[in-house]
Amino acid sequence: MVIVLHPTATQENLEEIIRILENNDCKACPTYGEFQIIIGVIGNTQQIDRDRLLNKKYVDKILSVQQPYKKANRMFHPENSLIQVGNQIIGGTQLTMIAGPCSVESEEQILDIAKKVKASGAGFLRGGAYKPRTSPYAFQGMEEEGLELLKLARKETGLPIVSELMSITKIDKFVDDVDIIQVGARNMQNFDLLKALGQTNKPILLKRGLSATFEELLMSAEYIMAGGNDNVILCERGIRTFETYTRNTLDLSAVLALKRLSHLPIIIDPSHAAGKWWMVEALSKAAIAVGADGLIIEVHNDPDNAVCDGKQSITTERFAALMEPLRLIAQIDNRNF
Repeated sequence: MVIVLHPTATQENLEEIIRILENNDCKACPTYGEFQIIIGVIGNTQQIDRDRLLNKKYVDKILSVQQPYKKANRMFHPENSLIQVGNQIIGGTQLTMIAGPCSVESEEQILDIAKKVKASGAGFLRGGAYKPRTSPYAFQGMEEEGLELLKLARKETGLPIVSELMSITKIDKFVDDVDIIQVGARNMQNFDLLKALGQTNKPILLKRGLSATFEELLMSAEYIMAGGNDNVILCERGIRTFETYTRNTLDLSAVLALKRLSHLPIIIDPSHAAGKWWMVEALSKAAIAVGADGLIIEVHNDPDNAVCDGKQSITTERFAALMEPLRLIAQIDNRNF
C-alpha cells in the first residue's frame, strides 16, 4: 500500500498517519518528494480502514502495490535513489566508474592499476580479495592480505574500494574495511547473507544472479532493505542463456525495466557479461547510451598474465582511451563522468 499525502499536508498530519499505521501493526516508510510526501506501508494492510484514511483532507490517494517487493518499488519512492559513498553520489547525473582487476595479486599490481585508473577518471577501485571460483582448485584470492592491499591502494590514491563478500562470518571485517560491499551473482539469493547486510548501513552492490528474473533481483534487494539498509545498488552482469560464444548474455533491457520498476540505481558489468576483452568497450558505450548509472569494468596492467579473468580484462591504456567516448555519450543526456 502507498499513501500519497496532499501537498498541503503538515508534519502533524504525517505523524497522525504514522500512528494509525503503527496501531495496525504496520510500518510507515515516508518519502519526501519535491511537492508531496509519499508513505510506503509494510505489513498486513488488509486490516487498515482505507475509507477512514481517505476521509482525511490531507490524504490525496491510496494505491495498492501488486508486486511482492515493497521498499525497492518505485511506487514507494517515485524519485531516483541517490547512494552516497564518501563524497561521491551513485545514481545522479554524475555517472559512476568502478575499475580494477578481478583479483588482487600483489602490492605492485594493485597500486599500479589503482593509480592508472584514477588518472583516467575512475571514481572507485574494484578488486577481489576473496574469489568465488567454479573449481575448488582455482585461485581463491589473497583473502585478508588482499583486503589489506586494497586498503593500501585506497590510502595511496584516495579511491574508495569495492570488493566481494562471500561469507557472513566476514561481515564485520568488510564493514570496517570496504566502502562498497559486493554481493556476487552466486550469492544473490543467499538470504542469510542478505539479511545480515540489511543490519548494516554500508552500500551494497547487488549483482543479478546467473538466471535471475528482474523480480527475483528486486526481491533480493528487498531482503537488504527490509532490514533497514536502503543503500542498495543493482548490477546487471549478464545472464546465462543457450549461447556459448560469450561468457554470459548482457541484458541491456534490464536498465530500462529496473528503472521503471524500482528507484534503485543500476550499473552494468560488461566484463563478466561478455567474457571477452574486445567486447567490453562497445558494451560499455551501449550501457551508458541506454541509461545505466555507471559501469564496473575489469582493468589489468598485464591481462595476458593475470591470475584470474585476464581474457575479459582490458589494459589500463585501453581503459584510459575509453573514458573520452563514454563522456561524450553521457553528455547527450546531460550526464557526465
